Amino acid sequence: MNLPNRTRMIILLVAVLLLGAVGTGAVLYAADRTSRRDQAQPGGPSVASGAVSLDAPSGGRQLLFRNMAWGPHRDEITTVPADHPDGPRTASGVQCLRFHAAAGTGICLQAQHGALEDTYRAVILDDHLRERRSFPAAGIPTRSRVSPSGHLAAWTVFVSGDSYAGSNFSTRTSVVDVRDWNLRENLEDFAVILDGHPYQAHDINVWGVTFADDNTFYATVASAGQTHLVRGDLTARTLTALHDNVECPSLSPDGTRVAYKKRVPGLPADSPWRLYVLDLATMTETATAEQREIDDQALWSGDATLVYALPGDYGADLWTVPADGSGSPQALTKAAVAPAYLG
Repeated sequence: MNLPNRTRMIILLVAVLLLGAVGTGAVLYAADRTSRRDQAQPGGPSVASGAVSLDAPSGGRQLLFRNMAWGPHRDEITTVPADHPDGPRTASGVQCLRFHAAAGTGICLQAQHGALEDTYRAVILDDHLRERRSFPAAGIPTRSRVSPSGHLAAWTVFVSGDSYAGSNFSTRTSVVDVRDWNLRENLEDFAVILDGHPYQAHDINVWGVTFADDNTFYATVASAGQTHLVRGDLTARTLTALHDNVECPSLSPDGTRVAYKKRVPGLPADSPWRLYVLDLATMTETATAEQREIDDQALWSGDATLVYALPGDYGADLWTVPADGSGSPQALTKAAVAPAYLG
């Protein structure tokens, strides 16, 4: 159909105006987000710059985490007294996507924003959160841990995909010894032992390291649609399967139990996980009282309580639940993720 020139001009003008309106709207939306980011969250926590240390605190136990509240300190590592988690936050000035710390060592997974794409790195921090050394990260940060001694740091990134819910993802997990910078760049290079026999497959993924000491750790190995809790040996370079259907393990301070997220049959495929605890001596599983989906590597607050993140109004909030299956979930603090206790 041939349209008159006047009609074609009107259609072209309308199209140009619509494109301009969309572009203007996108700019205004981005500007609004930037403005909100720089403004303190209404009704949110009090956050102010100050000195943050990873040494054993003299003023009592401290809780550190990535601050998610809107404002000039969003994404910075902040600290509060552990017995007053909703109190004023002291911001370090160090931004991390994932964070953990122990015994004067911190691991901070950071994004570096480029003109065309973001890149990522794993940064080892000293006791005053100063950078000691950094390593390129192959993808989007997802998990991090420091050993109880502070000598080892581990991190996991998504190399492809960005969720554990489906099967179309690939991870890379690295461990570094901060004493000599010996880097195990990819734990998939370790020998996997499944059902007492060497196991090899092209689809092995390893993630979610949690340390027992400076040689032994636990992690998840996935292959052929199954996940396994493995005990890792850095010296022997082995990953020995212990129990099935375990993801993102977290070892208790006394070394006797592992908290983890478990895929529960019958739940929706995009939200399959619930929080469980495994007794390593008996391999007995205990479901916690948390009935919502958990997509996090829980943290132990002492030997009796678990801390974990759930989606919140500003990204994530921290919750607690008893590890023995009793009680009920309790809110710990809002607008926070990636916790670590010191002291």
